[in-house]
Amino acid sequence: MENIDSNTENIIENKLDSKDRSYSTGRRKNSIARVWIKRGNGGIKINGKDLKTYFSRPVLQMIVNQPLSVLQAEEHYEIMATVKGGGLSGQAGAIRHGISKALSLYDQSNRPALKKVGFLTRDPRVVERKKSGLAKARRSYQFSKR
Repeated sequence: MENIDSNTENIIENKLDSKDRSYSTGRRKNSIARVWIKRGNGGIKINGKDLKTYFSRPVLQMIVNQPLSVLQAEEHYEIMATVKGGGLSGQAGAIRHGISKALSLYDQSNRPALKKVGFLTRDPRVVERKKSGLAKARRSYQFSKR
């Protein structure tokens, strides 16, 4: 069993394409992000736009930058991401998940730090479905005695 794990680690370690990029997919709520990472000057492009123009709220920018700040590598990687589905908060979480996975594939030494803070785990929380006879998932209609 240990031999298989060590073999898969060696396979994962060299997971770079012809342009020396690492690719990963991140998911959160209904959002799906495709992320490419390569060595660079620290620029982040999302759907062809700069990070600050795509996510104008500082909280969402901070969420996207969290994996890089954990590794203290803000200026070391160039990131290009395409994201679709969901809202801005879910998209920021999906990009964070994708960046974390791509960083761990780019260099296996990044994996323990990212795993410790929980960025490699997909957040399983999604919107609860609406039930019949109720206004929303749990909200019922106003009760009328008469």
